[in-house]
Amino acid sequence: MKPTDKFSGKADVYSKSRPSYPNEYIDYLLSVNSLNETSRVVDIGSGTGILTRQLLERGISVIAVEPNDDMRTKAEQDLQEFDQFISMKGSAEETSLPDKRIDLVIAAQAFHWFDQDKFKLECQRILKQEAKVALVWNSRDFSSPLLKENAEIFKKYCPNFYGFSGGIGEREEVFNQFFRYGEFEFKRFPNDLVLDFEGFLGRNLSASYSLKETDKEFEFFVGAITNLFEKYSHNGKIVMPNYTRSYLGNV
Repeated sequence: MKPTDKFSGKADVYSKSRPSYPNEYIDYLLSVNSLNETSRVVDIGSGTGILTRQLLERGISVIAVEPNDDMRTKAEQDLQEFDQFISMKGSAEETSLPDKRIDLVIAAQAFHWFDQDKFKLECQRILKQEAKVALVWNSRDFSSPLLKENAEIFKKYCPNFYGFSGGIGEREEVFNQFFRYGEFEFKRFPNDLVLDFEGFLGRNLSASYSLKETDKEFEFFVGAITNLFEKYSHNGKIVMPNYTRSYLGNV
């Protein structure tokens, strides 16, 4: 299955269950890049528009580039109220955007899916001189026993699981190769998730490598997730230790 097809059929659960980004991160992004109402930002691999919405709500014009039809359609339905929202079918490697017009490129929860060399060339083509690229993930804190056990469930039931965030982890050499001269600014923002059972289950089912209802072991997988929630929840809620990690630099 092509990476662009991995989220087909998951747009609704993705939109409901994936976390947004901390206000502190949005403040940082706007400030350090001097963004305002006249700026043009491209959110590449924009999915259902979770980060796109947060920028639109701050008055920023956003071009959302998404190859998956289900995800892009969901974003278009949810964000049609914003006049400064533009949706495009395209990829990280071929956005179809004009040269040297963009003030910031963002990839949220998406960089690990890209051909990173081709994406870098595309960023160099569409960005204004000295404009930057922001890579950001909401990431699990693996010092937590809950999340260690969560990973073990994926390993047991999901054959396409190779680690969270595509296995890219936080290997610095990946970012050293992508950013110009290996120079980038790294920031980390706390972003713990407090979820009820529906939210916790949805967060697991929204993963690209998660089983679908048509898969043979789906019921066993859901049962294991249910037992995990019951083990760690308190008064119907579970705290999923999470943080937002940001990489920003020139390419």
